[in-house]
Amino acid sequence: MRDVVVIGAGMTKFGELWDKSIKDIFVEAALRAIEDAGVKQIDSMYVGAMSSGLFVGQEHLGAVMADYLGVTPIPATHVESACASGGVSFRQAFLEVASGASDIVMAGGVEKMTDGADVTEALATAADQEYEVYQGVTFPGLYAMIAHAHMKEFGTTRKQLAAVAVKNHRNGSKNPNAQFRSEITIDQVLNATMVADPFGLLDCSPVSDGAAAVIVASMDVAKKLKKKPIKVLASAQASDTIALHSRPGITTLGSVVNAAKKAYKMAGLKPSDIDLCEVHDCFTIAEVVVSEDLGFFKKGEGGKAAEKGLTAIGGKIPINTSGGLKSKGHPVGATGIAQIIELYEQLNGKAGDRQVKGARIGMAQNMGGSGASCVIHILESGK
Repeated sequence: MRDVVVIGAGMTKFGELWDKSIKDIFVEAALRAIEDAGVKQIDSMYVGAMSSGLFVGQEHLGAVMADYLGVTPIPATHVESACASGGVSFRQAFLEVASGASDIVMAGGVEKMTDGADVTEALATAADQEYEVYQGVTFPGLYAMIAHAHMKEFGTTRKQLAAVAVKNHRNGSKNPNAQFRSEITIDQVLNATMVADPFGLLDCSPVSDGAAAVIVASMDVAKKLKKKPIKVLASAQASDTIALHSRPGITTLGSVVNAAKKAYKMAGLKPSDIDLCEVHDCFTIAEVVVSEDLGFFKKGEGGKAAEKGLTAIGGKIPINTSGGLKSKGHPVGATGIAQIIELYEQLNGKAGDRQVKGARIGMAQNMGGSGASCVIHILESGK
C-alpha cells in the first residue's frame, strides 16, 4: 500500500441552511477543498450521505454532484453507512489511493435535513425496522437505554453527562463553522426540556444541514505540490448487530472496540499515543462510552473523566475540539468528513483558539445508528 495524505479540506457552516440546496452546499465545500489542495483535477470522488432520498428526494448523488461540480466523466460514488457515511467515504478514498488505482481523490459528505422531511422517521431507517422501530423506539430512546445501563452498572451521573455537553459547547464556541457557538452551563443541561430520560434537549445533537470535503493523494503528489503531509496512518471499519437487544451488553459498543483494535494495530500505536480525538457524540452518553471503548479510560470511568476535565483542551486526551456533533452540528452524511477536517486543521496548527499544543497524532471515530457500524482513522502530522 502507498502512503496516503490529506492535502486539502473545505466545509460549509453547519446549521439551518434554508437558502441553499443539497447541490449548492456540496459544491461549496468541494470547491474549497480543491482550492485548498491546489490541484487542477481529481481522479474520482466519493459522496457520503445517509438519506438524501428521504430528506430531499434525491438519490444517485455521485453522478449528481460530479455533474454540478463540473468534474464529469470521473467515477463518482454515493456511500451510505447511516451516520458513518462520511467516514466510510473517506475510507474508500484512502483505499483507492493506497491501492495505486488513483493519485488524487475527493472524499465528501453532505446532508440537507431541514427541507421538510420527517427527520425522526428518516433517521430511524438506521435502526432495526422490524423490531426496534416497529415498537416505536427512536434513537434518543435507544441511547437513553445505553445511558441507563451505564448509570446502573458504573454509577455514571446526569451531571457527568452534562459535563460532556458543556465542554463541547465551549469548544464549539471557538469554531466558526459550528451550528451552536454559545457556551452552556451544567444547570442549563440538567434543566433542559426532557427528550428521553435521562436526556434533556442539550444532551442531544441537533438537526443540521451541511457539507464537507477533503482531498486525499499519494505522498508523491503531496511532495510535488509542496504540501505539508498529513498522513493517514490507519483506516479501520467494523460492524455489530443493528439492534441493541441482540448484543451481549449495551454499555460497550463492539464495533468501536473492534475497529479501534484494527486501527491501533495498523498504525503501530496505543491509546496513549493519540494527542486528540474526534468522536461521534450524537448523545452525551455516546462520547462517554466511546472514550472508554477506544481505550482512553477504563470501562465505567468515561463520565468521571469528562467531569474532571480530562477530555478538555489541555486535558489528558482532548476530545471533540471542534465542538463535536453536539455543538458543531450533525448533518449526518457530512459528520465523518468534518471530523477529518478538524484533525487536518489541528495537525497543521491552524485550529485557532481550539488548537491543541504540540498535536501530532489525531484520531477520528464515526459511527452509524446505535453503533452498528463504526469507522476509525488515525492521522499524523508530517514535516
